[in-house]
Amino acid sequence: MALSGMRGLSVFISDIRNCPNKEQERLRVDKELGNIRTRFKNEKGLSPYEKKKYVWKMLYIYMLGYDVDFGHMEAVSLISAPKYPEKQVGYIVTSCLLNENHDFLRLAINTVRNDIIGRNETFQCLALTMVGNIGGREFAESLAPDVQKLIISSSCRPLVRKKAALCLLRLYRKNPDVVNVDGWADRMAQLLDERDLGVLTSSMSLLVALVSNNHEAYWSCLPKCVKILERLARNQDVPQEYTYYGIPSPWLQVKTMRALQYFPTVEDPNTRRSLFEVLQRILMGTDVVKNVNKNNASHAVLFEALALVMHLDAEKEMMSQCIALLGKFIAVREPNIRYLGLENMTRMLMVTDVHDIIKRHQAQIITSLKDPDISIRRRALDLLYGMCDVSNAKDIVEELLQYLSTADFAMREELSLKAAILAEKFAPDLSWYVDVILQLIDKAGDFVSDDIWFRVVQFVTNNEDLQPYAAAKAREYLDKPAIHETMVKVSAYLLGEYSHLLARRPGCSPKEIFSIIHEKLPTVSMSTVAILLSTYAKILMHTQPADPELQNQIWAIFNKYESCIEVEIQQRAVEYFALSRKGAALMDILAEMPKFPERQSSLIKKAEDVEVDTAEQSAIKLRAQQQQTSTALVVADQSSANGTSPVNQLGLVKVPSMSSSVDHNSTDRGMAQPNGTLTKVDPQPPSPSPSPDLLGDLLGPLAIEGPPVAGESEQNVVSGLEGVAAVDAAAIVPVTVQTNAVEPIGNIAERFHALCLKDSGVLYEDPYVQIGIKAEWRGHHGRLVLFLGNKNTSPLVSVQALILPPSHLKMELSLVPETIPPRAQVQCPLEVMNLRPSRDVAVLDFSYKFNTDMVNVKLRLPAVLNKFLQPITVSAEEFFPQWRSLSGPPLKLQEVVRGVRPMPLLEMANLFNSCHLMVCPGLDPNPNNLVASTTFYSESTRAMLCLTRIETDPADRTQLRMTVASGDPTLTFELKEFIKEQLVSIPIAPRPPAPVPPTPPVAQPVPPAAPSNDPGAMLAGLL
Repeated sequence: MALSGMRGLSVFISDIRNCPNKEQERLRVDKELGNIRTRFKNEKGLSPYEKKKYVWKMLYIYMLGYDVDFGHMEAVSLISAPKYPEKQVGYIVTSCLLNENHDFLRLAINTVRNDIIGRNETFQCLALTMVGNIGGREFAESLAPDVQKLIISSSCRPLVRKKAALCLLRLYRKNPDVVNVDGWADRMAQLLDERDLGVLTSSMSLLVALVSNNHEAYWSCLPKCVKILERLARNQDVPQEYTYYGIPSPWLQVKTMRALQYFPTVEDPNTRRSLFEVLQRILMGTDVVKNVNKNNASHAVLFEALALVMHLDAEKEMMSQCIALLGKFIAVREPNIRYLGLENMTRMLMVTDVHDIIKRHQAQIITSLKDPDISIRRRALDLLYGMCDVSNAKDIVEELLQYLSTADFAMREELSLKAAILAEKFAPDLSWYVDVILQLIDKAGDFVSDDIWFRVVQFVTNNEDLQPYAAAKAREYLDKPAIHETMVKVSAYLLGEYSHLLARRPGCSPKEIFSIIHEKLPTVSMSTVAILLSTYAKILMHTQPADPELQNQIWAIFNKYESCIEVEIQQRAVEYFALSRKGAALMDILAEMPKFPERQSSLIKKAEDVEVDTAEQSAIKLRAQQQQTSTALVVADQSSANGTSPVNQLGLVKVPSMSSSVDHNSTDRGMAQPNGTLTKVDPQPPSPSPSPDLLGDLLGPLAIEGPPVAGESEQNVVSGLEGVAAVDAAAIVPVTVQTNAVEPIGNIAERFHALCLKDSGVLYEDPYVQIGIKAEWRGHHGRLVLFLGNKNTSPLVSVQALILPPSHLKMELSLVPETIPPRAQVQCPLEVMNLRPSRDVAVLDFSYKFNTDMVNVKLRLPAVLNKFLQPITVSAEEFFPQWRSLSGPPLKLQEVVRGVRPMPLLEMANLFNSCHLMVCPGLDPNPNNLVASTTFYSESTRAMLCLTRIETDPADRTQLRMTVASGDPTLTFELKEFIKEQLVSIPIAPRPPAPVPPTPPVAQPVPPAAPSNDPGAMLAGLL
């Protein structure tokens, strides 16, 4: 900003810079704001110079981070000044202080329009800059036609036309429905003939935005884009100021190739030949040099050219040339270049017939797996995973297993999963597959998910020839002095089923098998104890007639666990003890598990989602996935179509999927056995009181007697939005006025806030459907299971569930079936990864059709900030050095919070603990204060320590002072605001009662009895 002659402004800036601390700076700013406010009250006595000076001061104060809530009118009024200095101040300050929805902007629209259509180029540039910075719907409606005229005007200088193109681009991105670009194809083609590279670059940015929405209208621009690339590749008529380290306008080259990727293909043979000549020139002319800036520019052009080559499905010769060039990149020392080479070679895997060429670089890629930089190791792992096939699977899997012992803990889970998937997909024989998985469990047991050993059990059960080999390998691993608990589980299961096949081998008698398994019992968790009890029962079954000594040993164990506090363990011990007394009949009762039905591997399903570059591709892929068949776990009602079957025929059916397992700690009596057989579920008798339980309405008597699906009446379309405002607790908002609109049951906002503090419960319920959630969080990863339950005797059709994630969360939802059968429930796993701190919430867009009612709701998902917190206790020796090292904003923020819900200090401490903030007693000498600590996990911050201090006033519980500190400014602010939201009471407007629709009478629901356990425990039985 030009400060010449403004002595008062210069003095004020000097005073601010000389302030010794933040408090002094605040006092000086308050003093100056008071002076400015006083002078603005007597605006008539202000000269243009003084008004300009005070507005500059306001902007400087705003840039320092202080609120400036007055003087906006004075800033806007300067826009209409006749002289450039005042007008410049007005435009700059207005752009900074006001947003697109500010009322004062309407006062300036006419002045801005006059400047745009005027003849003063300086004023035009100022006006276009402000309109482009602010955007706004009203600006787009009023000024877009005038901006469009400037772009194609031959009387305007290139500087004005360049700014006009960028201004229109901003308006179009913000308001594509307002800016009219119909018939602009010919005008864009004319703009691409422009010789000025500044105008051409801005026009190309505009073209990229236009063709991304509708490429069909702009086919005439395609040959013009190719000619631009030819001009730049040959360095023809390129001014020196647009040449960057010898590269002609790399920004324009990248934008042009990006625009070409939105067209499906290049049909004209001459244009296609010219384009490939240009791409060939780019590939031949790019190499690694010492100058970093030149490397960055040339590689940006090169990688965009590679993307275009893949898009156009070029000849194999050119593909080979691209891979050879990338092979050079992954062999250089510079880590950034090596990373880009690995990443782009991974993208090349999507092209057919290039895998054999990429395999030539396998040795170099394996070397990158040992690079010191973890990001390069991750890219190398992705590339090895993608290039693996039958021919090189053994080599790659062996390398991964060897690397597993030294790999970073952050990579071991992903490494284990990918090694298991490759072993399953490309196993030359099943014995090799068993060897690989057992090695995997042995080397990285903590990072091997249950899905992996479930899959081994399935393969061994379904292949009789493999059973003796698998049992023998399991026996070998049990000889090791220390093995992981997962290895104990899989070995115990395999030996329980198939140890009798090894009975004649030395060291494999039933007594010896029992003895070596029983040695592991004291060191395992309760979930593994359940498997071991089953193994003991199986061993006893295989030794009929029974060995008295072995039988007494096993019976003693059963007697010991009959009084176990864990219900599942207690029940197994009692039942196995009773069954083992039946003698020879035990052979029939505990027979070998039958073969599993053929099913899609849950491991392979996890890896099917391929990362894509653009949001458009992601949306297309997501919509395509919604139309595929789901493999989710379904809880089906086995009653007949007319609904007359008794309720006790309701059971659990596993659709082929290994993605979910039985929770042995569940108290639900409807347990799904490992082999997928059906178990009867005894419903509780009806009770006059309604049940709040998630599964109560699904497993109890019918809630609604559903009419036939094929209805002839007109549809009722219901749409909803929940989570935008705290006042709107309804979560369903009718699009049109309906007499029988579907209303939710219960308060949606209260359900959401409850799930923010716990991990299981009901998210949404209406007369037709119930949506429950059970979540598990570890570090910056989370796994939610959505339970979609149909409460009626008619199916729910046209079911769709879309996740709308905020930018800081990466979320992947499994496939959701289009139809939910009557009185059935679907489980849909949702994987969550936290990228950075933020309080924004993800939204579940859920819709379904019941008879003629089309219902659509948008529900906030409880993947909130505190889910990625891990409470940690810190001592005084750890706390105070950390607290002192985080001095002042932005790492340490303090705020006086008013409007706090009055609560005792103990209740506040419990609230903090429920938010995963560990209250540390004794650190603050004042008994009215609280000190809490926690660790926040995200991909950007990793594990970040957060410290909080709450100072309360016993005389006034409605206010407190809060101080939050962490090593990341964004995290500090977001955590402070989150805690404030939990403490401040926000009233929620009550929802009016739903109107009673004039529908024909239906069978009244018989509500089930309220169970004694909570929804989370009931849900656990179905996981």
